[in-house]
Amino acid sequence: MLRPAHSASLTAYILKQAITLLAFCFISPPSHSLTIYTESWPPISYMADNKLTGMGVEIVQALQSRLENKDPIQLVPWVRGYKALLDGPDVMLFSVGRSSEREKLMIMLGPIAISSTSVYTRKGNAERLLALGDGIYKQAIGGYRGSIFADTAAKKGFTNIDLAPTPQMTATKLMAKRFDLWVDGSVVIASVLKEIGHSVNEVEKVMTLDSLELYLAFSPQTPARTIQGWEEALVWLKKEGIFQKIHRKWLPNEVPPPEVNVLRPQ
Repeated sequence: MLRPAHSASLTAYILKQAITLLAFCFISPPSHSLTIYTESWPPISYMADNKLTGMGVEIVQALQSRLENKDPIQLVPWVRGYKALLDGPDVMLFSVGRSSEREKLMIMLGPIAISSTSVYTRKGNAERLLALGDGIYKQAIGGYRGSIFADTAAKKGFTNIDLAPTPQMTATKLMAKRFDLWVDGSVVIASVLKEIGHSVNEVEKVMTLDSLELYLAFSPQTPARTIQGWEEALVWLKKEGIFQKIHRKWLPNEVPPPEVNVLRPQ
């Protein structure tokens, strides 16, 4: 028969082990392996000195550090990454603009930034183009293939959309006077122009078509526990101020979005 002291000691030991086990149950599980894609879309994601960098890249890397996830981030053309995301499984793509159509096709986590879908032209052209009234919607407008920006331009009534494989190619064609209008996200205009050897001072905004939240997107078949892990990591990143620090570094004139949403296909 156990003495009272020994009995109390055993009870305390069992209680300690139970608490440890219970605490372990509430720790986010190690991140499920993913194929992670992004595109060349500075300053969100791009190559510099043979290294992948950008606001979105740093956010994802911080999340990976929290999750102890070592999956490589691969830079691919947008169309390839988007197709892989939809075909799945276990693909993550960033940054993806939120739309009602996309909410039905993928799981979205964010937002990580707020942009706008805007139309630009070469400096000095905006007044002339706006004077066309509804005729502006018949003018050729450049956008990159498969992007939410080109899709939004079509929805807003533009009928002559010149599609290119990348934002950089679209911007190059604008500056070469192949067309007078360019649609893209407001947060990337300066960086895309810089990449092709031009300044943001060489263009001006014609109009804003829509506000746009940017998200991390996951294949719809991605396990719920994986999504939960990434969600908890993003909540932690924003709570600790790490997210805000990265956001301000790359987008100093924009407000970091404080909320965390998980949008699943209904």
